[in-house]
Amino acid sequence: MPEPTSLTSPHAPAAPNASHRRWLGMVVISLGVSLVVVDATIVGVLLPRIVSDLDLTTAGAEWITSVYALVFAALLIPFGRAGDLFGRRRMFVLGVVVFALASVGAAMAGGAGALVAARAVQGVGASMIMPATLSTVNAVFTGRDRAVAFGIWGSMISGMAALGPLIGGAVATGGGWRWAFGINLPLGAALIAGAYRLMPETRSPGAGSRSALREIDWPGAALSALGLAALVCGLIEGQTYGWWTATRRFSAAGFTWPGTALSPVPVVIAVGIVLIAALVVVERARAAAGRPVMLDLELFRIPNFRHGNLASSLINVGELGLLFILPLFLLGVHGTNPLQISVAILPLAVGAFLTGGYAGKLANKRGAHRVVQIGMVLEVAAVLALGFTVSATTGGFGLAPWMLLYGLGLGLTSAQLTNVSLADVPPAQAGQASGTQSTARQVGAALGIALIGTVFATSLGHAMSGRLAGTSLSPDRQAAVTRQLRESAGTYGRDLHDSPGTAVEARAADASLAAATRNAALTTAAILAAGLALSLRLRPSTDRHREESKRQGG
Repeated sequence: MPEPTSLTSPHAPAAPNASHRRWLGMVVISLGVSLVVVDATIVGVLLPRIVSDLDLTTAGAEWITSVYALVFAALLIPFGRAGDLFGRRRMFVLGVVVFALASVGAAMAGGAGALVAARAVQGVGASMIMPATLSTVNAVFTGRDRAVAFGIWGSMISGMAALGPLIGGAVATGGGWRWAFGINLPLGAALIAGAYRLMPETRSPGAGSRSALREIDWPGAALSALGLAALVCGLIEGQTYGWWTATRRFSAAGFTWPGTALSPVPVVIAVGIVLIAALVVVERARAAAGRPVMLDLELFRIPNFRHGNLASSLINVGELGLLFILPLFLLGVHGTNPLQISVAILPLAVGAFLTGGYAGKLANKRGAHRVVQIGMVLEVAAVLALGFTVSATTGGFGLAPWMLLYGLGLGLTSAQLTNVSLADVPPAQAGQASGTQSTARQVGAALGIALIGTVFATSLGHAMSGRLAGTSLSPDRQAAVTRQLRESAGTYGRDLHDSPGTAVEARAADASLAAATRNAALTTAAILAAGLALSLRLRPSTDRHREESKRQGG
């Protein structure tokens, strides 16, 4: 049974008390977004402690960080569609329940496998929450309120992504990394209560739960999930098993890779590409036959939607990639504790919140597409400056100016890119389009951690090998130290500083960590520059909401 029109249609004028209520609902939505985003980035600052406690390799560290974004990305579109059909508030509440229970599992994890599994289930919950919040904002707010609401939503995305490490550092310093996950249980309970009291229920006009299961594109969901999983898996494991030639034998669950020379990595990546191509073919065929589709490819005929989604993906490559490598650099070189690492990253959050709140007003004056472009210019400039200036002596204060500049750009970009991407999407497709837009972000997050992490680890190994080559250390010792530094994600550098008689290795590790961070930052800048080029193709939106608001005198 559809909800009342005033809650399902973005075109219905709101009564004064309804207007007040929807802004209170925006508070719940913002807190839900914060919960999801914080747990996407909180692990970055906790990672050195987790690596040490659970004895992780670099690949294991990347999996703990990226599996969340991977599952998140793979399920956003189907759960976005399910929210359209079953009700978005209902999907939000279910997602919070799953997320909170998975967080308890993460807090109690006794090993790397259990923690990766718990993080994956967290991703399931997050993929229910995020499109429900975005499509609710898209459905409820109109006219000038729409730009303000998306400004709040976007600044929460960018600002909380940066505050995640700060919160994680504070919690970990006080009680250990497990508390950073355990705290989600009482927060989840408060969110559920707030959602039932304040968050409006919305769904697609005419949607009903009886036919909802038939409206979900199960083949498309499976192809999307498996294809993205294969691509990210290949990128993460390339440094472990070799990008083309096998560097070690792969064995899992009784299966051993039969190849003696060829690595399994290019095969896995090829499978991912084939599955994504199959997704496009299947979705086109289902659409032509008039059957429900998970990914409506016709949406990509909308220029701003197409360009905005690609830009969103590239932006998240940069943000999550940076938040993955910078804590590892700071700890490996300076031995910085989690709270101090968090304070080094705090300027990013400050910048994002400062400009995120102002972006809505600026968008109403200059256009959301211009705000996005200005933000992208600031992001590229900040990451380039970081890449050119970082050295073995750089600490948190040295990073702070560039992180602040990056945050200022991120607040402008994140706040309005979603607005301009979705403004021309028909209301009935809000959930699917919102899921697609959020998927673009999370695909970028998963690929960013895998890609930037791979650049960091590969550069670290090459730099360390080169710096030790001219020393008096034996070849075996050089190889062993290089391998341990690379496989520990750089944290072995602190062991070298703390061990007697390893001053040569420690100095080489510091210089290598700085070189790896520079290469990762410059790679990130190149990716963000591609996002900037895409943002230049954004155009002023027809903004169906604003036009209707004007006709109604609003």
